[in-house]
Amino acid sequence: MKSYNTILLEKKEGIGYLTLNRPVVRNAFNQEMIEELRDALRHIDKDEEIRVLIITGAGKAFQAGADIAELSVMAPMNILRWNEGIVRINAALEKLRQPVIAAINGPAMGGGMELAISCTLRVIAESAKMALPEVKLGIIPGTGGTQRLPRLIGKGRAAELLLTGAAINARDSYDMGLVNKVAPDNKVVEAAEELALRIMANAPIAVEMAKDALEVGKDLPLEHAVQYSQKNCVTCFSTEDMKEGMAAFLEKRETNFKGK
Repeated sequence: MKSYNTILLEKKEGIGYLTLNRPVVRNAFNQEMIEELRDALRHIDKDEEIRVLIITGAGKAFQAGADIAELSVMAPMNILRWNEGIVRINAALEKLRQPVIAAINGPAMGGGMELAISCTLRVIAESAKMALPEVKLGIIPGTGGTQRLPRLIGKGRAAELLLTGAAINARDSYDMGLVNKVAPDNKVVEAAEELALRIMANAPIAVEMAKDALEVGKDLPLEHAVQYSQKNCVTCFSTEDMKEGMAAFLEKRETNFKGK
């Protein structure tokens, strides 16, 4: 696959692996990483061989938000353009054809947590913590955290995290529905792979249509969201995989989906 300077991108047996690779600065965003992530996500979206994407961090951290050394010397308008690049990355993750699993191997702070909650699913290492600590720095989360977090865990819990800037540990993040699974340290990618394989056992087009209905529908009024999802459901009825799934059910045998 295409090579980059700040990220690693590979694929194996239907799973794409995107590793944030600036471990010396805990994988913080700089301009080069922003540009490379946007390019990589465009390629992943078009890659029919990738059915699930796993995102993780190199070294001991998942992602630590912005590279403050780069950000601190920027003029306000340059900061806006820089920040917009990350906003578009998070939006691209939601719009990606494939489900995206954040394998949170270490601290996910600020923009790192915003990146994680833009993914479809989250697996976190037992010792990892997440936080949106921006209020402690005199700012607020700038790439969607104030909007995605309450949609994910509810207004009250989101308000507590946003207004105190407090870090949350793995167990508490699971209990409040912020993550889907807690894994032993150094096993978080393996746990994400297990989840990916469970997804990949299903019909590829149906998975894609379900993810699309989920992401689009969450921001629509209920009636409109149901109508949108209905169209995705009917689309599935035109696929060979639907016929295979129904036949396998009636014949009491394993499915053999082709993604067609």
